[in-house]
Amino acid sequence: MNTVKILDRNFIKSILESTIIASIDKIADKMNSDLRDENPLFISILNGSFMFASDLMKRIYFPCEISFVKIASYHGTSSSDEMLELIGLKENLKGRTVVVVEDLVDSGKTMSKVLEMLQNRGAGKILIATLLFKPNALKYNIRLDYVAMEIPNDFIVGYGLDYNGYGRNLKDIYTVVE
Repeated sequence: MNTVKILDRNFIKSILESTIIASIDKIADKMNSDLRDENPLFISILNGSFMFASDLMKRIYFPCEISFVKIASYHGTSSSDEMLELIGLKENLKGRTVVVVEDLVDSGKTMSKVLEMLQNRGAGKILIATLLFKPNALKYNIRLDYVAMEIPNDFIVGYGLDYNGYGRNLKDIYTVVE
């Protein structure tokens, strides 16, 4: 399936599942080396990162925990000014190494808010792992520690990413056709 229609938009396949998995393998290998003695808490940002977090965690071979937060920051195909924490953390973060697992970093607004929240809760070292990064869209000064893939500033769906709630189930990533 090279093209799909989701709601009122057409999308074309742009990143194969095999490419996604190979990219996750690379950052998991680096994490297995970098973090093996840290006992980190991985924090997956829902909903979009659930597939990435699942595949990443299957490749992590050291003691760790995972938790989830849900933040709404997208409506349709563009970022909104609203930031709403819907599901919060219950774990004690004081002095703890935390790895934020995100599906996509574009402007960096969501990640900036997440970092602020984690710092306010006393997290020690905070690292960011993202499946996808849109460097041309970045507006906030954030450091990404583990980037699986850099992509153009196009709207995409699949592999956990959605268009108004649809398309998350696609195993490949698709780019909108304007």
